Amino acid sequence: MQVTYACPHCERTVSVGAVDGHSAVVCPACAAGIDPPADAMSGDRLERCLICPSRDLFVRKDFPQRLGVAIVVVGFVLSIVAYYFYWIATSFGILFATALIDVLLYLGVGNVLMCYRCGAQYRGLPRLDEYGAFELETHERYRQQAARLADRRPTAP
Repeated sequence: MQVTYACPHCERTVSVGAVDGHSAVVCPACAAGIDPPADAMSGDRLERCLICPSRDLFVRKDFPQRLGVAIVVVGFVLSIVAYYFYWIATSFGILFATALIDVLLYLGVGNVLMCYRCGAQYRGLPRLDEYGAFELETHERYRQQAARLADRRPTAP
């Protein structure tokens, strides 16, 4: 499996390939190692994050969300421009082409397993359909926990 994560020591986003889930994950930037918990793997199934102690993982499409939104916005703007010039068929054609691109990307792009707490991404795992989808309630719990911890940190004088 391949792991992409923000190193807790040097804070760089790094990607490490050929991780087996039982040996330490070593940051290629600072050489700091993270020892995974003993119960992180159950056979070939990841039970908890290798980077942080979280057990909450979810599956999402392995595609940049900002790029997806940009494609939709560009299609919408082009459609509005065509509609402004009374090119009604072109306007709807652009909207349908944008929807078709969206469907093709959805069908063609694979999935990635992510950790709610630290955002680590796991690729190359078998049977990703056994993991749950994104849950807003769980995400919000971790987001608010991070916000509370950030408020408690002392500020420099």
